[in-house]
Amino acid sequence: MQIKAKITGIKYKCKLIPKLSENSFDTFAINELPSSTIVRDENFLFGLSKWVSPKRTRSYPYERVYNTLGNSKRITVIPIIKDEGKRGDRDFIQWDTVSLMNLLDVFVIFAYYNDAEKHLTRENKITNQKFDNNLVEEKITEIKNYHSSALHWNLKEIEETLPNLIQKAKDTFHNFNQNLKVEFHAEQGIDRFAEQFQNGVKNFMETSRRKAQEAQNREMQTVQPKEALSSLTKATITIENYLGGKYYFTTDEIKIENKTVFLIEDKHSKTSLLPSVGDIKDGLLKMILYTNLKDVFINGNEYFAKPVLKLTSTKLTGGITSNDNITKAFFEKNDFFSKQIDVIEKLFSEARDNGFIVKIESAE
Repeated sequence: MQIKAKITGIKYKCKLIPKLSENSFDTFAINELPSSTIVRDENFLFGLSKWVSPKRTRSYPYERVYNTLGNSKRITVIPIIKDEGKRGDRDFIQWDTVSLMNLLDVFVIFAYYNDAEKHLTRENKITNQKFDNNLVEEKITEIKNYHSSALHWNLKEIEETLPNLIQKAKDTFHNFNQNLKVEFHAEQGIDRFAEQFQNGVKNFMETSRRKAQEAQNREMQTVQPKEALSSLTKATITIENYLGGKYYFTTDEIKIENKTVFLIEDKHSKTSLLPSVGDIKDGLLKMILYTNLKDVFINGNEYFAKPVLKLTSTKLTGGITSNDNITKAFFEKNDFFSKQIDVIEKLFSEARDNGFIVKIESAE
């Protein structure tokens, strides 16, 4: 099933944002900062997050971004390429990552690693990769004086900065090879990646969109290990913004009742009463998008979209939703810790304030 929708703007109140440490820009060191933090430069204050890989399924980068959404200005630092060596993974940044940051009004600093160490026990692998701090510092200074939207900044950076950065990253991996005596993946892969930017943003968008649509179609056929579905009904969602940009997502489940379509995002745990906070916040980023959908159509018919974040566990007994009054009986029956109760209470509050539903239930 294919769903089409539009987004004209984002309105959302986050409740699970932790208290972030504040750091001065005068002593800025990107590699020493927490994964989510606040940086102050005189009167300029912004939330800063950093990714350890351009791949979105590694190390919960969405949680890191979510934690900065309480700031009016937010910046995220993403490596354009991460090659861990021939025996490790190599990942490239994709357009759908940038497009999601566009929708969330997050300024992206495209970065590269200029330092690393040879892995002590694994052949042809590196570790402890570090960003070029001068580059990140310079880009933050530019953003401080930039008065257009994050969307315009991100598009500008793809055209003006990314091509040169790709070459810098390629040169750095060559230096790692010479200095650390580590073999890396074939350079032709980086060359093919660079070719996407020869004609500006368009080729990068089209190549990534094709890959996103292929992944979307594959995901339609797949039940992930972290999903415990009450039905196998998935759907693709193509979201269009006011500038005509398109973004491709896949729901884990959908349910249609009359003229309401429930867009269900599933997070599952086999070993704990709740999925991890990182998993939950990953789901919340989808809720931010889905609660702001307009003009939702399926097969030419318009529907009202109701997002649902479903948290399941094989350890749970019974269930509860954010529409229910929280009772101590459910917590006591499942022997929740106080921190877990606090997460649930804040999560339910976030759901009520933003118009989506949270379901916590035993996995079927």
